[in-house]
Amino acid sequence: MAWQLHYTSARRGPTGRAGFQFVAETPGLPDGARAAVTPYLSYRPPPDAPLSPGDSELDLFPVSLLYDEVDGRPLLLRCRYLGRDYSGRYGNFFAHAVVAEPEELEGLRPAELWQAAHWTPLPAPEAVLDPLDELNPGAGLDPESLAEWLADSGPGDPYALLAQLVDAVAGVLGRGHGRVVLVADDVELVARWIAVVSYSLPVAAAARLSFVTYTADPDGAAQRLVGTTPAVWAAAQNHASHAAVFDLRQGAEGGRASRFARTVAGCWRVRDFGGLDTLGELAPLNDPAQEAAAALLALCRGDATVTAGEEGAAAELLSRRGPGIPEWVWRDLVPGVPSMGLDLALALHERAREAGAADVARQCALRVGERVSDALAEATGLRDVAEAAGVAERARVPLDPAEVSASAARCVRHGSAELRAALAGCPAGARDALLDGAVTGLADAEGRTAVLTPGNCDLLYEHAERLRRVPAAAIPVLTSVGRRHPGRRTKVTGELLRLDGGDIEAALRRIWATPPSAAECAELLDAHGPAVHPALAGLPSRTFTRLAFPGGDALADPATLRLADRVRELMPDGRAAHDAALVQAYGKAITAGPARAARAMDQIGGSGGATPQLAGEAFTGAARRLFLRPPGFRAELLAAVSAPVRARLGEQWTAELPGRVRAGRTPLRGGEVEQRNALVEVVLRLRKRGVTEPSLETWARAAAGRWLAAKQLDAHLARRPELRAELRDLLAEGTP
Repeated sequence: MAWQLHYTSARRGPTGRAGFQFVAETPGLPDGARAAVTPYLSYRPPPDAPLSPGDSELDLFPVSLLYDEVDGRPLLLRCRYLGRDYSGRYGNFFAHAVVAEPEELEGLRPAELWQAAHWTPLPAPEAVLDPLDELNPGAGLDPESLAEWLADSGPGDPYALLAQLVDAVAGVLGRGHGRVVLVADDVELVARWIAVVSYSLPVAAAARLSFVTYTADPDGAAQRLVGTTPAVWAAAQNHASHAAVFDLRQGAEGGRASRFARTVAGCWRVRDFGGLDTLGELAPLNDPAQEAAAALLALCRGDATVTAGEEGAAAELLSRRGPGIPEWVWRDLVPGVPSMGLDLALALHERAREAGAADVARQCALRVGERVSDALAEATGLRDVAEAAGVAERARVPLDPAEVSASAARCVRHGSAELRAALAGCPAGARDALLDGAVTGLADAEGRTAVLTPGNCDLLYEHAERLRRVPAAAIPVLTSVGRRHPGRRTKVTGELLRLDGGDIEAALRRIWATPPSAAECAELLDAHGPAVHPALAGLPSRTFTRLAFPGGDALADPATLRLADRVRELMPDGRAAHDAALVQAYGKAITAGPARAARAMDQIGGSGGATPQLAGEAFTGAARRLFLRPPGFRAELLAAVSAPVRARLGEQWTAELPGRVRAGRTPLRGGEVEQRNALVEVVLRLRKRGVTEPSLETWARAAAGRWLAAKQLDAHLARRPELRAELRDLLAEGTP
């Protein structure tokens, strides 16, 4: 049902007060309905209307019919100017409002109620109004009558104006804000155009199209489609620049309308109301497929102006809405198959196959095959190639692998880089051909840099066997993989060594710019041998040198020592062999007894053929480890080494002491006292063996020369009277 309300200026209304008020209404109004309607209750005459009109002039004032929604219910509001009120003052108007349940407007465009019989020209004498059981349209605004009127309306081309108006209305409905303004002297003209636009939209969209046939405030109107007069617009247009304005006195302006709007106008031109309904069925207003629906309908009508892009959109709509497409659409599309684009022919083929239309499917398959060949010849990217192959598979059309390879090679030569996406989207039966073509294309340098992204290199590495026949492509691919994935460097090296041609040495240098680990290096030697390529011969020395820093600790790792053994076995001559021997000596120096450790230190200290950085760090690291051994061990070691090595060890060991101990400052902390006492004891034991190291003795004499230090050393040597005596001799030698 629908409820009615009457609103005007009265001397005494239902509440007993005077002025503008609700003077009659249907009992049982929904809660809040009266308050929701109130903001819409206004009427202001056009500025060029008579200020004091007589009764005969009142019918010249524009009638306002408003449609909107309040609290989820449709609101229809008709306002008519009455002139004077009960007191004789001008400005009175009568508003007749109808608040309906949504179902009352099902299948009905609100604009059809322009001249509906339920509207009354004056307020009812009684305060109680009957409910409206049914909302019946008025006369003259049915589609047939509007089509007849539209054909003769002017000025200019009414169908061009309609197309532009439909686009404008669709725009504001899609955005959810803004308004379209219609300017005309006659409000009846505005009402007709609103009705035509309403019929041009699907029913659901027409229900969302709020409108008002006349307002004196077009800039402030909340409706989407707003009518006004030239006098009003002349005063307001400077404040409504954001509105789309159509002056119905002038007709259409320049500009091209959308396919949807042009199709709507075409349906009105030939009075094809079924076509309008079909548009609404295929795609609601503001649906992304709206243009596709219009293109599809145009194709059914034999329209030769449909573009390739519009064909593609129509094909997508066919695929998405297949079962929901009316049968006559499929039937009417068949004659145009020989000239169809690929997407549309494929969509029609699939639908025909589902429907069991063998002749149509066969005709479409032939067209698809032609278009697949064209698509492969015109492809600009690898994904285009994959898509064309996919189309052939979907249509069960035979595909020539040579065509696929040639197309892929051409795309790669021009820099197409979407290899992974193309392979992922390519049918399994065409992937080998696509991949072969891509590798062939990489042989040309023009587009190689753009194509060989890290991701593509990793992908191509998975098919290394295909790369071997094209060294120009294989070398940059393998280099990229080896540099970024250290764990693959050994296998990548093997692949490079299998190649016939290309700058393999430069590639190996780049791959092994960071030296391998000991295990990697050993694996590389076992797999390829040192003589396979000169670029590999220097790797063991670089590995040892890298492992030596800092402090040489990693040189004693089992993997490093195994590598040293392997290097000396496979490469007995040259720097690598010297470095391997030095590493073995390091291992002995830090693990063997004093005699063997001494021989190892002499070997490290005198290794002239080894890498200098390795030798230096190995000696420093070994000395640091030996510094931690007991005084007796160290003294025996120093006695056994050569004088130059003894001097270096002495220098290194004093450098290992804390700064306070080296400088002889007191007092020392507990650990510092122990370190000083131990090294002084080493000097004393060495003297007892009849061996002297001048720099160590100089340091020891200075360190023990202070009274407190002497007392601490005396206590330290309490059980070794011979060393106490040696200490006294050492100190006495420094006395003038």
